[in-house]
Amino acid sequence: MKNRFKQADNMHDFFTANKKQFKEALLKKAVNVRDKIEEIHMIGNINLIENAVKLIHYVMEEDEDSVKTFAHQEGIAWAKQSLTLSFKLEWIQAIRRTLWNFLEQYDGMNDIERTSTEFYNMEKSNNDMIDQFLNSFFLSYSEYKDKLIEETKTLVDKLSVPIIPINSSVSIVPLTGTIDMYRASIIEEKILVGIGDQRIETLIIDLSGVAKIEQNAVGQFLKLIDGISMMGAKTVTTGIRPKIVHILIEAGIQFEGDTQPMANLQQALKAHIHYN
Repeated sequence: MKNRFKQADNMHDFFTANKKQFKEALLKKAVNVRDKIEEIHMIGNINLIENAVKLIHYVMEEDEDSVKTFAHQEGIAWAKQSLTLSFKLEWIQAIRRTLWNFLEQYDGMNDIERTSTEFYNMEKSNNDMIDQFLNSFFLSYSEYKDKLIEETKTLVDKLSVPIIPINSSVSIVPLTGTIDMYRASIIEEKILVGIGDQRIETLIIDLSGVAKIEQNAVGQFLKLIDGISMMGAKTVTTGIRPKIVHILIEAGIQFEGDTQPMANLQQALKAHIHYN
């Protein structure tokens, strides 16, 4: 077995001289990951083998800054491609085990007998560096994912309240899906800002695509109509489904003078485009 390895004066040179053997040993230990190496490379342009070699060099050099920077880059790369974290964890643990096998091989070839203090110091240094990589990687991965989720949420919120100008004074807001308290507050904010920015005089809120309004959101919706009125604009509601009407009746709520209900969007457009 020893003949497979090339002799070197120090551990760093030993690793460099036996890089091929390291890669082979690593692939044997990472059973689940090795079949995904090419796929991961194609998806995210991530070379797992070369990155493992880079990490080992940083660990042996005790280059903590490079380990953290590299982990940060890796975390973002994996998050961008939504690569499986279990693969990354298995891969890093395989790197750790392979490194310790190489340390043992090096000591054996050079007849090195370490004291317990020397061994524990080496163990602490190497394992701490790898743990630092893992911690920084997961932190970077998590932060990027959180940022991506927040950006997506903001985009969805914006797209979920489209204000479509019909002419200089009339606009339509077609609402769809389910309206809960959170979404009702988003709708209120977007509409009131839109009325001020676009100088809307008549706002047609089309509810034909709304499947459900949660009961606790109904009051928020009525406050929105009051807010529109306070800004000097008129509200026209269209397409209210029977289920929504039933929720309004159960809540004891009815539209008053601040809004004009109409059966459908076509009727509202005909009436208000004609008069504007």
